[in-house]
Amino acid sequence: MIKLHDLHFKPFISEEEIEAAVKRMAESIASDLKDEVPVFVGILNGSFMFVSDFVKAYPKPCEVTFIKLASYEGVKSTEDIQRLIGLTQDLTGRTVVILEDIIDSGKTLAEVYRIFKSEKVKDLYIATLFYKPEAYKKDFKLHYIGIEIPDKFIVGYGLDYNGLGRDLSSVYQLKQTQYMTNIVLFGPPGAGKGTQANFLKEKYNLVHISTGDVFRFNIKNETALGMLAKSYMDKGELVPDQVTIDMLNAEVEKNAGANGFIFDGFPRTNAQADALDQLMDSKDSQINAMIALEVDDEVLVKRLLQRGKTSGRPDDADETIIRNRIQEYYNKTAILKDYYSAQNKYFGVDGVGSIEEITERLSQVIDNL
Repeated sequence: MIKLHDLHFKPFISEEEIEAAVKRMAESIASDLKDEVPVFVGILNGSFMFVSDFVKAYPKPCEVTFIKLASYEGVKSTEDIQRLIGLTQDLTGRTVVILEDIIDSGKTLAEVYRIFKSEKVKDLYIATLFYKPEAYKKDFKLHYIGIEIPDKFIVGYGLDYNGLGRDLSSVYQLKQTQYMTNIVLFGPPGAGKGTQANFLKEKYNLVHISTGDVFRFNIKNETALGMLAKSYMDKGELVPDQVTIDMLNAEVEKNAGANGFIFDGFPRTNAQADALDQLMDSKDSQINAMIALEVDDEVLVKRLLQRGKTSGRPDDADETIIRNRIQEYYNKTAILKDYYSAQNKYFGVDGVGSIEEITERLSQVIDNL
């Protein structure tokens, strides 16, 4: 992750991927133009790095020149595009290839066409290293495209954000969610996970997403996802991970402006952890930590048997069932402990003591993230 001015950007396209795309474009254009000596026209400022690498990769004789137009202010294309530096050579009867670093809305391209229409060139081709098909609003044909990308702001390899970033050899994408803390909270039955989740969500202004609560809400309100989940449950089948992820996605979307989330009850498997990582990545965010409350088995059994006297839950009143539940937790958590440890995101916290003491231990982990 890098920071330019007030914004954060995440890695998007590697130097190796860019090099391969430039080489592929150069070879394709050389093959199409055969023995003709083209004039390559770079659009400044952004294309300087692309043009330099392109002409080095071009296997035949060529000429190179530049024009400069203004089309960006900050991270948005402006309507007003002006020709700042004109051509200094006669292009009458020549084959011209425009080398653009990026084409999104096509406003710059429209101006380029207007300029070269009066130059009486023989043929005019457009080549762009990066292309945003979702943003393109013009009808001009793009003859050569290096890499198609989504309609998100990027920097690096000649592209800047208010002057910074042009020197980067790789390309970075704007991280839309600039500040967010997301935690997977785990704990065996009786560890006090629910109590601590309530304290943490208040202290850090996080949204607590309990998978059990989400399922009950969707089923009770007969949402499309709830009905789909119920159809599997009624047949005694496991609800597919994708259904659960879609429910969690809906909860995250409902709280898009949150400082972060506490995920409770999900993930349970490596596949689910992967799916959760992908979900958060799609929101330009990530899971920052898996925090597991660690409590001795005998303490857990004692707590649950005591709770069973008032909770009315039959699974809190039978010691055998309690021990089976604890063992099931360990079987599942052991897998996820390895998963998050590999990312240096696993934190075990002593879950024995007063509520305040345990909250303080959890807070120390979160404060250090």
